Amino acid sequence: MIYSVKGKLIHTESDLAVVECGGVGYACRTTLATLSEIGGIGTEVRLFTYLKISEDAAELFGFATEGELDCFKMLLSVSGVGPKAALAILSTLTPDRFALAVAAGDSKEFTRTKGVGPKLAQRIVLELKDKVAGVGKGAAKGISPVVSMAEGNISEAMSALMVLGYSQTEAASALSKLDKSLPAEELIRNALIEMAKNVK
Repeated sequence: MIYSVKGKLIHTESDLAVVECGGVGYACRTTLATLSEIGGIGTEVRLFTYLKISEDAAELFGFATEGELDCFKMLLSVSGVGPKAALAILSTLTPDRFALAVAAGDSKEFTRTKGVGPKLAQRIVLELKDKVAGVGKGAAKGISPVVSMAEGNISEAMSALMVLGYSQTEAASALSKLDKSLPAEELIRNALIEMAKNVK
């Protein structure tokens, strides 16, 4: 198994990065997130890889981080999710947001990816709920207590943010960074400020 490739980036396409190592160009299927992170042609890059061998092809997939590779492998373990769909999902969601969405049971977050319908999104959440601990930067662990609290200011603030149109994942992600003892009004205001920082 090829664990990683390190060398000069010599070619890119919308879902492909070609890394030259020792005179050999390794074509790695990848995500938009990895392409935006690794830099331009001619730069030295390292991709963590996954080799998929089927009857008629051998494909190499490459990712800028081990977290993204872990998410990719988890997605492939879900019935009905192939490499193409997994790459599309990870082009939409970072490993942290992926973990948050699964931990929060927010299947709606996955339907934002073209080609992922409600049934497949629910299957992803259901099958991966117990596997996401430790993915990204501990996002799943950080969100669990927020989501599981059925009462108090956090719950009230989350409900208010969802009424304002934010997804459960977005609301939970912002609230997980705040002091849980704050009044609901302050939690809502600070969460809105936190989410505004992430808008590009």
